[in-house]
Amino acid sequence: MALLEVNNLSVHFGGVKAVQNVSFTIDAGIVYAVIGPNGAGKTTLFNLITGVYTPTAGTILLDGESIGGKAPNEFARRGVARTFQNLQVCMNMNAIENVMVGAHLRLNRNPLLAALRFPAITRRDASLRSEAAELMRFVGLEQYLDARADSMPYGALKRLEIARALALKPRIIFLDEPAAGLNPKETIEVDALVRKVADSGVTVVLVEHDMKMVMNLSDRILVLDYGKKLAEGTGEEVRRNPDVIAAYLGTHA
Repeated sequence: MALLEVNNLSVHFGGVKAVQNVSFTIDAGIVYAVIGPNGAGKTTLFNLITGVYTPTAGTILLDGESIGGKAPNEFARRGVARTFQNLQVCMNMNAIENVMVGAHLRLNRNPLLAALRFPAITRRDASLRSEAAELMRFVGLEQYLDARADSMPYGALKRLEIARALALKPRIIFLDEPAAGLNPKETIEVDALVRKVADSGVTVVLVEHDMKMVMNLSDRILVLDYGKKLAEGTGEEVRRNPDVIAAYLGTHA
């Protein structure tokens, strides 16, 4: 059984059909990329699968369980994590505190117990901080363990968001343009990190415009165009698909 199964997924905003009857499956443990020209519906598709938008039609199954239309926190409880195109970092917090936020669903959030600082709460906070520090080392940010988020460079903040998403202990993580705005060196570092995440057993779903990165990392690729599924396959199959070539370069090219 596939980890994620999407069937005839659609969403309409008034008269705009942003995603139209898109279907695909994702097996556990792979890197699955979603590509397409600007405005193809890639981020909208991510928003549907992670609960930000409610589908107009279609189904989303995680391990065979229907999750379409549920709130984002319900997706998170089921092991679905994501990052966004634009940074969503709490700049008034330390880097390690940002990572700790990603684990909030696994904590006892009783305000009375927290206010009284019961020993069990103190021990759990210390354990979580240690866990967050290890995640920062995993993504290559050990030099920023004591740093404020607003003092970190942009490329480091992109990896910080990945660390925060991993703090959820997800089964599947959606990365929306993790290399956007990065220089070549930072892109190589994120490329290696995505592979490292996949090798750790977390299924990765990736939206990215850097085609070298996509072709290097992806086991399967879905191509969208004007909200519709244009093609799906391995990198080599997609690269040679005439419909994909036409969508990116024009029919004449």
